[in-house]
Amino acid sequence: METAARAGDGKQGWFAAGGVMGAVLASSCCIAPLVLVMLGVSGAWIGNLTVLEPFKPAFAVLASVFIGLGFRRVYFTPRPACAEGSYCARPQSARITKSALWLSTILVALSVSIGWWAPLLY
Repeated sequence: METAARAGDGKQGWFAAGGVMGAVLASSCCIAPLVLVMLGVSGAWIGNLTVLEPFKPAFAVLASVFIGLGFRRVYFTPRPACAEGSYCARPQSARITKSALWLSTILVALSVSIGWWAPLLY
């Protein structure tokens, strides 16, 4: 029973990690340069970060798929019974996964909608 619970937590963690990586990739072309400029960092090399702009829709779709799978796994899949003291019985692991999923959701939403709100900051 414990091995089934660990396998479920592993999938949940992989989906969350995939969502975070997809969110970082989706936002690397637009949010990273904006944050650097707002922090006072400038230079010609910041323009190189926009090289990933053509891939932004693919990264956003990839991140959305992983995030959706992660939310399905965390919120809609019944949790298996856990043995007392096992890894899956600790609520901290679920909190970290949920935080990663919500953070990546916000990051993807910001990167997809940057055309609407970024001009307000320039």
